[in-house]
Amino acid sequence: MSKKIRKNSSKPVVPETARADALGGAKPVCNADRSPSLAATEKSKSRSTKSLPESQGADLAEGSRAPSFNLSRDDGTRVSLADFAGRKLVFFFYPRAGTPGCTREAMDFTRLAKEFAACGTTVLGVSADSVKTQDSFRTKHNLSIPLISDEKHEMLEAYGAWGEKSMYGRTFLGILRTTMLVNADGRIVRIWRRVKVDGHAEDVLAAARDL
Repeated sequence: MSKKIRKNSSKPVVPETARADALGGAKPVCNADRSPSLAATEKSKSRSTKSLPESQGADLAEGSRAPSFNLSRDDGTRVSLADFAGRKLVFFFYPRAGTPGCTREAMDFTRLAKEFAACGTTVLGVSADSVKTQDSFRTKHNLSIPLISDEKHEMLEAYGAWGEKSMYGRTFLGILRTTMLVNADGRIVRIWRRVKVDGHAEDVLAAARDL
């Protein structure tokens, strides 16, 4: 008589999806399950994240001379710092045209455009969006503020508005929402970093009037 094969009496296997649900949707990963190539890739990503370069203009401080630039704006024409010699300037650097926060910010500065003009101040928006995108953004929301396209991040880096950001545990380089006020002599007199959109345009206008 053949011997009966005893069935494995170990605990039943819990489906992976059930374990993921128990962990709030995060799928657990054991180190032993990782292939050598995957582990090497993740290690490489970790090294590249730690070595992200800092913004070239990160040390730009109030009192510094505003870096020169020559870039295209939303209508395709070129614009440079020299074009505004003798005038006060506001640069607001925003992450991406058409996103909710950037749209509100641009519309707030447009709403106060006449007040800025009355105190001899020109307002310019700057992002890495293309000229075409900037033009569509300006037209769609009837913005009166000229929008500069800096796809190569030249001005963004020079003004310290390009640097390391983090979101959902991921670190990357991107545009830091920043505003700068430049006086008629071409010097930066106020810098707002980590800008919160609500009430920001009003704060900048008050500073421009005080110059």
